[in-house]
Amino acid sequence: MKTKAVLGAQDVKNILAAAEAHALKNNWAVTIAVADDGGHLLGLLRGDGAAPVSSHIAPAKARTAAMGRRESKGYEDIINQGRYSFLSAPLEGMLEGGVPVVADGQVIGAVGVSGVKSNEDAEIARAGIAALGL
Repeated sequence: MKTKAVLGAQDVKNILAAAEAHALKNNWAVTIAVADDGGHLLGLLRGDGAAPVSSHIAPAKARTAAMGRRESKGYEDIINQGRYSFLSAPLEGMLEGGVPVVADGQVIGAVGVSGVKSNEDAEIARAGIAALGL
């Protein structure tokens, strides 16, 4: 039987805290979502001033990165290159800003961020993941 790491409650808190610190350092009002490997929401932080819609977009980005086992930007790129059929895929967060959490070569979850430019969303997500030291 194979085993793999999982995101525990303290891991989620650490990700949220580190991602929030990075956003605050840059004065970015965002929502940060952490999901498990199946895309199920484990934690959400909507920062002061973040648009209400970001609390829907961030978890969708996290879910897409977790279930797709890759950054959500990959889907955005595919669509922007003309593969419009991906718009019918059963994923909602196909915009940059969803980043998988990988431990020992296995995706164990993902972080999704919404509220600033998409590349900045991804930067915040990576800052959160870095707190795990993976």
